[in-house]
Amino acid sequence: MSALIHLPVFGLALTLSAYLLSLWLYQRLGRPGLLSPVLVTVVIVAAVLQVTGLPYAEYLEQVTVLTLLLGPATVALALPLLRNGRALASSAPAVLATLAVGGAVSVAITVAAMTAFGAGEDMLLAALPRSVTSPVGLSIAEILGASVPLAVVLTLISGVLGAVVGPALLTLARVRDERARGFAIGLTSHGIGTSRVLSESTVAGGWSSAAMVMNALIMTVVLPIVAGIVAG
Repeated sequence: MSALIHLPVFGLALTLSAYLLSLWLYQRLGRPGLLSPVLVTVVIVAAVLQVTGLPYAEYLEQVTVLTLLLGPATVALALPLLRNGRALASSAPAVLATLAVGGAVSVAITVAAMTAFGAGEDMLLAALPRSVTSPVGLSIAEILGASVPLAVVLTLISGVLGAVVGPALLTLARVRDERARGFAIGLTSHGIGTSRVLSESTVAGGWSSAAMVMNALIMTVVLPIVAGIVAG
């Protein structure tokens, strides 16, 4: 067993197998937010690393190919903007206002919550990218000098909570417009939330994807400035 876990392909095989199993389970049980394939995969991989004693640094080396694919994945995020460009342009004032208010509220709540609970600077910096899609959020975490593993966990928590609670809250608030529902979820819950609203409609999913991308672009500039202010 010891020799097996140290094979260069062990981490890659583990991650892909865990994701495919999680995806099958997610689809089989009706796509519940709490069983997001990304979240379940992380739990499975973390459990295996804990049981086998495989160092996290060695695991990262084993999944280097997946890390390298984050670059193309980030570039591919531009596709929703191209597909929904005309619709977004026709609603530009509302879109820009929502991005500004939503982004400001998200950052303010994060900073206020971390401060109120007495979190240290490391925790605060790792929490700042929580509403940004993972490929970009991880890059931001590295720029801020934050703990990348911690940033991943907080991002997943944010996404899962948004996917589980978000649609219900929007329904409770009587938000019926598919564009508004999708944009709100994408702005706050990135990819995990987007996959959730896609089950409602392709329109909501498209607007959620667009919000996720635009929020990521804005936060790439904004969060380093905020980090410099609150942690400087």
